[in-house]
Amino acid sequence: MAEKRDYYDVLAVDRGATKKDIKKAYRKLAMKYHPDVSEDPESTEKFKEISEAYAVLSDEEKKQTYDQFGHAGMSGFSQEDIFSNINFEDIFRGFGGGGGGFETIFDLFGFGGGRRHGPRKGDDVGYNMEITLEEAATGIERDIEVPHRKVCPRCNGSKAEPGTDSKTCDQCGGSGQVRHVSNTPLGQFATIRPCNTCKGEGTIIETPCNNCHARGIVRHASTIHVKIPRGVEDGSRLRVPGEGDVGKRGGPPGDLYVIINVKKHKLFEREGANLFYEKPISFVQAALGGTVEVPTLEGAAELKIPSGTQSGATFRLNGQGMPHLRWNGKGNLYVVVKVVVPKKLKPKQKELLREFADISGDEIYREEKRFFDKVKDVIGH
Repeated sequence: MAEKRDYYDVLAVDRGATKKDIKKAYRKLAMKYHPDVSEDPESTEKFKEISEAYAVLSDEEKKQTYDQFGHAGMSGFSQEDIFSNINFEDIFRGFGGGGGGFETIFDLFGFGGGRRHGPRKGDDVGYNMEITLEEAATGIERDIEVPHRKVCPRCNGSKAEPGTDSKTCDQCGGSGQVRHVSNTPLGQFATIRPCNTCKGEGTIIETPCNNCHARGIVRHASTIHVKIPRGVEDGSRLRVPGEGDVGKRGGPPGDLYVIINVKKHKLFEREGANLFYEKPISFVQAALGGTVEVPTLEGAAELKIPSGTQSGATFRLNGQGMPHLRWNGKGNLYVVVKVVVPKKLKPKQKELLREFADISGDEIYREEKRFFDKVKDVIGH
């Protein structure tokens, strides 16, 4: 199955586009690709694609979900739900004419007769969690407070004050929706809209619940226990099924997505499972060699510095990096040494360096490779 294109790319608008810009872009493309007027053999599929993009981006709730979670976040909406907000009569108003045409927009998408007034999955909820690099290395378990929509405990979702009744809406006959048919230059379009009298519910609440004010749901912060696996990376999203907003009309709840933010470490830079650390050494250590101590996530480790080490030389400590997220084992720790030249010298130090200069003459020890070339060589081994 081909991967869905970004809705903003489909309509050729940027992410800061206004509702007016989005409507204008859709109107232009719809006139071009409507199957009744276009000679493009792929016009039907293109018309479906742009209509779906418009249906999502023109609805504040759906647009917010899409902006946060992309196409994955739209899985909680059925096609009927996605297209329920499109008012084709308003979109094509001003083009005059009408009459004739192929199927209604709902028949084109395979759900003629309008949106099903049935259960719908609840919205997904996002939660940002900040952890340290050490916590990402070991994995942690944590209780978090997540605000989301839950069934009102007073009316149990009925929206009516306990002990009172509701009645069937006379306007829609209990269906919660009304059908409007309009003629456009492209043919006849039928739109299914929520009933204004009952707000799409099919029933009239005569005595609203005092707790939820006839919404049937309330905002509630739940304590949820989450497990963060070892090796998790910055920006990772962990799905906790069923911990999102409550479903509508008896539908299942949405999911919770925990977005991981790994704080910047004061010593290490991370690249995947590998860590990088810059170790300052003295001129004497670089020239004569020796053993230095370097930090790791599991404590201090010794690193042997060969004589003649140049500033920028990189050494690898195998298995001292981060755990791999999807398989066993760890990355490496790469230690980049930096030769530090003292800013102040004692008289004896100056005397010895002058003697060294006299013996060495004008000889210069050049590095044959650039720093990043050497890092690549070390990583490549």
